[in-house]
Amino acid sequence: MAVCTIAVAGKGGTGKTTICGMLIDWLCKQGKGPVLAVDADANSNLNEVLGVEVETTLGDIREEVASADIVPNSPIPAGMTKQDYLDCKFNSALVEEDDFDLLVMGRTQGKGCYCYVNGLLQTQLQKLESGYRYMVVDNEAGMEHISRGILPSVDYIVLVSDCSRRGVQAVARIAELVKEINMHPKKMVLIVNRAPNGKLNAGTQEEVDKHGLELIGVVPQDEMVYEYDCDGKATTRLPEDSPAKKAVTEIAERLFQ
Repeated sequence: MAVCTIAVAGKGGTGKTTICGMLIDWLCKQGKGPVLAVDADANSNLNEVLGVEVETTLGDIREEVASADIVPNSPIPAGMTKQDYLDCKFNSALVEEDDFDLLVMGRTQGKGCYCYVNGLLQTQLQKLESGYRYMVVDNEAGMEHISRGILPSVDYIVLVSDCSRRGVQAVARIAELVKEINMHPKKMVLIVNRAPNGKLNAGTQEEVDKHGLELIGVVPQDEMVYEYDCDGKATTRLPEDSPAKKAVTEIAERLFQ
């Protein structure tokens, strides 16, 4: 069976990564693993939400390979091809847990073109995807990695907004981008996060309706999420009675029914 790819997107500060981590946690607890989690946000912190350590990112590997031909001491041993080196390095970049594995895309710091190396990354991910039932990708707002074709086609796009009109307008622009680049997901839905008492203001609901977005659920403001974040605890380990976790559970049940 082909991997089911879920892309989570939204502007920074909306709690997108927290929602993404909770969806991954739900999939694992429902026995829908193994899951490949991909952190494609330049501001990488999905690992903190999931409670795992990351030693290297794919961006770090891209940097090494891209500079291999120009630095005095190439990191690639003599007699080893770039592809063999990538295969070796990818083994160390994949964080393996019981029910999910995590890849952090990271970002490159150089100014050169990374098209060739991005193609190698795409090849590696295509090799990996056959071993997973779900791939969940935490994206930056522009969804750059997916739009460039580095990742597989997307089945579900989950847009995450805060409860403001401007937040909804921001995800509406992402929805338009999805149409412009002809991604054709099977389903695209909206989650509104951090709503007081889990209720939308009439003006925000009006904005959702105006842009024709499919609102699949509202996640309430949850002090426990804030406390876990301040204490450096993985938010996926919130108690089951956490208002935010309960809301995301209900959303996941509707989304994957």
